[in-house]
Amino acid sequence: MKKRNPMRIGAIAVISLLWSMILAAPLHAEDNIEKAGVVVGVTAGNLWFVPLKAISVSMGALSGAMSFVLSGGNVELTKQIWRDTLPGPYVLTPEMAKKAIGERPELLRE
Repeated sequence: MKKRNPMRIGAIAVISLLWSMILAAPLHAEDNIEKAGVVVGVTAGNLWFVPLKAISVSMGALSGAMSFVLSGGNVELTKQIWRDTLPGPYVLTPEMAKKAIGERPELLRE
């Protein structure tokens, strides 16, 4: 049985990966830069948004449950608290970011 050289296998893997990246590279660099900026911005926003939303949902769920108990079973109050705190969105998406800032005319292409 022939012994495989791990260095050769690693070199083939690296060359294959680089070759596939070169072949898969899109032709329009401007589009990639804009997409990369959106991804970085949404990711940075989610670093803050997701933990804050988790805290908000947790506090809303707990407050709603406590309001039900402390108000003697007032279902409307509990539902109102839950309606205010539990609905999404739970993460920021590129579509949400575009809606928030609007369309930039200089980026519109014909």
